[in-house]
Amino acid sequence: MKILKTNINKIDENIIDEAIDVLANGGVVLYPTDTVYGLGANIFDIRAVRQVFDIKQRSLLKPLSILVSDVKAIDLVAKVSIEQKKVINSHLPGPYTFILKKRKIVPRVVTSGSNYVGVRVPDNEIACRLARLFPITTTSANLSDEDVLSCPDEILDQLGCEVDLVIDVGGLNSNHASKIVDLSGRNPKIIRK
Repeated sequence: MKILKTNINKIDENIIDEAIDVLANGGVVLYPTDTVYGLGANIFDIRAVRQVFDIKQRSLLKPLSILVSDVKAIDLVAKVSIEQKKVINSHLPGPYTFILKKRKIVPRVVTSGSNYVGVRVPDNEIACRLARLFPITTTSANLSDEDVLSCPDEILDQLGCEVDLVIDVGGLNSNHASKIVDLSGRNPKIIRK
């Protein structure tokens, strides 16, 4: 495991490039978002996605969300209506995950076989830059059903295993994951506040 320390307000391109290289080669990265630290893997690498499930000790029946680099990139992984785009554009980038009808390009393992996918564009430049070549998984970096922690050292202790790379910006001011809003029905529905 490699730990790269950086400042959340001053992006080090070398760190971003190294993290993307790890993701492109099947690795798992612990990275900061605008809410909590996340576990990222290239969504098109099935083995890496399964590794995220293993690290979290998460059931394969519980889907993972996807992080894309910007709002326009959502169309690559989800079918978005004009009305849905209005809601999305008014909230992203930000601490929201939107549930949308997935496109066939999204592997079944990511969505646990569902026809829907959670999509995020966090208000965090590091996280968004990690997804500039391909979408990555975004799920809180904690064991399933355990506390969400805000400091990489504590997170790694809780997980009890090694990820391939850690982007450490120190403790985050939040230990609350993103709000989840289901946009797949007629009206938006809040799933998690």
